[in-house]
Amino acid sequence: MSFNPQYRFSRQSHHFGQRHERTLWQHIHIDPWLTILLLLICCIGLTILYSASTQDVGMVLRQAVSYGVAFTVMFIMAQVPPSLYRTLTPVFYVMGLILLVLVEIIGEVRMGAQRWINLPGFGSVQPSEFMKLGMPMMCAWFLSKRDLPPSFSSILITLGIIIVPVILIAKEPDLGTSLLVAASGLFVLFLAGLSWRLISAAAILAVPLIAIAWNFLLHDYQRTRVLTLLNPEADVQGAGWNIIQSKTAIGSGGLSGKGYLEGTQSQLHFLPEGHTDFIIAAFSEEFGLFGVILLMLIYACLLIRALYIALTQPDIYSRLLAGAIAMSFFVYVFVNVGMVGGILPVVGVPLPFVSYGGTAIVTLMGGFGLLMSIHTHKSE
Repeated sequence: MSFNPQYRFSRQSHHFGQRHERTLWQHIHIDPWLTILLLLICCIGLTILYSASTQDVGMVLRQAVSYGVAFTVMFIMAQVPPSLYRTLTPVFYVMGLILLVLVEIIGEVRMGAQRWINLPGFGSVQPSEFMKLGMPMMCAWFLSKRDLPPSFSSILITLGIIIVPVILIAKEPDLGTSLLVAASGLFVLFLAGLSWRLISAAAILAVPLIAIAWNFLLHDYQRTRVLTLLNPEADVQGAGWNIIQSKTAIGSGGLSGKGYLEGTQSQLHFLPEGHTDFIIAAFSEEFGLFGVILLMLIYACLLIRALYIALTQPDIYSRLLAGAIAMSFFVYVFVNVGMVGGILPVVGVPLPFVSYGGTAIVTLMGGFGLLMSIHTHKSE
């Protein structure tokens, strides 16, 4: 069974005519397959981070703490029944919008971007991260209350739900996060049964919109990133440095890699951001093509399991939300690997559960907590 426009989440439920006994994993609301795969990726992340950070034990320990917090968040979110998430979804979405507006008014400026806000008792937070979950939840909540496939009016309202926070995030500026948030909402719309005719029309309409965005909305540095993608050698010592060094690291790894802790591009600091956005280049240099294939296979298993959970849900809200979370995770991996490999512009998207950084890890793990909640509560 696949995500096709004819099936993409009808209202029909599956009735098996019998009651199955709940396992221990279901009682504690944890999916063992997702948990094992996530733990495996996190172990790989700590291993390569130690090398990519030039053996910075402190950084590795901080990442391990972030993993601990993230798994705790995942476990807590898995205990909450989906019905409560469904009830609180509008509140969560509106609170996210309010925080994004506050960022525009009183947000902290760091490295030329105004993305953070200081909340008493919570410290500095990045509200755009909340929208990575709030967006698909809100779109799923809205569409689950309408007839599917969605009518034209429902599509317009859903697009409005998506556009408002995306514009606020893009103004920070944070193009990478805004695109990810938009994708999470559009995936819900697609899975709700959007016709291919409308999808084709939207693709055609996107052409003039891209031209408008290029000339009037994008910042100079964002346009430079796109031009650098097309010709990184035009500015070898400047804008093209990152991608050139990244390709060098990937290519020098060959099939089996140079060996652990033997990557010259990362160890000698030629590879910029080797422990964050470009960590897959450091991994490829040391473990080669075979290592990258193995990591991608683990990601693929995680995605397949997430899609399976989405397809087996009896209610439309759970199906739409689980499917959007799974596909958004795929976009994370694809965009990061694509930009490091030189087929996509550099937009600052970390490699899930491998790149250094706590906020993105906690947000992603929270999404998998939602998946586990949806999966393990359905038989109650």
